Amino acid sequence: MIQAVLFSFSGLIGRSWAMVFLSGGYKVKLYDSQPGQASKAITEIRSVLELQEAQMLRGKLSASEQLALLSSHDDLSQALEGAFFVQECVYEDLETKQAVFQAVERHVGEGVVLSSSTSCLMPSSVFSLVQNRTRCLVAHPVNPPYYVRLVELVPHPETLHVVMDTARDLMTEVGQAPVCLRKEIDGFALNRVQYAIIAECWRLVKDDIISVKDIDLVMSEGLGMRYAFIGPIETMHLNAPEGLEDYLTRYRFGMSRVLSSFGPVPEFDGEAAARISKEICELIPGDQEHLSARRERRDQLLMELAKLKK
Repeated sequence: MIQAVLFSFSGLIGRSWAMVFLSGGYKVKLYDSQPGQASKAITEIRSVLELQEAQMLRGKLSASEQLALLSSHDDLSQALEGAFFVQECVYEDLETKQAVFQAVERHVGEGVVLSSSTSCLMPSSVFSLVQNRTRCLVAHPVNPPYYVRLVELVPHPETLHVVMDTARDLMTEVGQAPVCLRKEIDGFALNRVQYAIIAECWRLVKDDIISVKDIDLVMSEGLGMRYAFIGPIETMHLNAPEGLEDYLTRYRFGMSRVLSSFGPVPEFDGEAAARISKEICELIPGDQEHLSARRERRDQLLMELAKLKK
């Protein structure tokens, strides 16, 4: 019998998560506190039919077989019936997420895993009002999860190892690439790395060292080409004849010198923000028509990259 996975509340991330778990053959129940929203999300999830035509559908089941596993519910207790894994996908508001898990906990047994999609809230805060915090964790996806497989698993200080193992096995089974943090930290791993890159890119543009167009090319045609397949530590290991220790011998002083020249954390506002916003909008206008077209292009390219990596 296929066990149920519940996605508490619909939305962009919720719909993406649903598509991921459907591809793994799991029964998915969508719930939203606003009546009708969950059923509306099902219409959008029917895009798996288009993925099948593009030969990009994930999993062993056909699109119609996957959609047959999907249902929507306006009643929380009904949605939670039979669930073994609950994935919350509401917007990034701490009190809202806390209220969700308080409500969910009243309807599920002790063995049900409670997971949040938060990208910036600490597990110790999100689950602070939950009675049994040993079964709680964050499963932070990268948008869009269907094409970008990474998911960060971040434990609450009380989370049991077996719960982390269960979540990791589940994510692996449905085709994601889980990474397990050993303890919680603000920003988790992905955003800490991402924000470090954003901060230095911002400083370089703000200080008129390089243009917006060219700093984006530094990533898309430079570092990004490499990092799509290997990470920074492996890059160091491969970029010296005798591996990582050789790399550090050769370059650690240069790295320290450059790093010491980095400026303070940017404010991301004021004149610099206005100038950088103007520059990117000259390249990609900020109206919905242009942004939607660019997002479609992004997703198509990610789809092709996922196909290549597969």
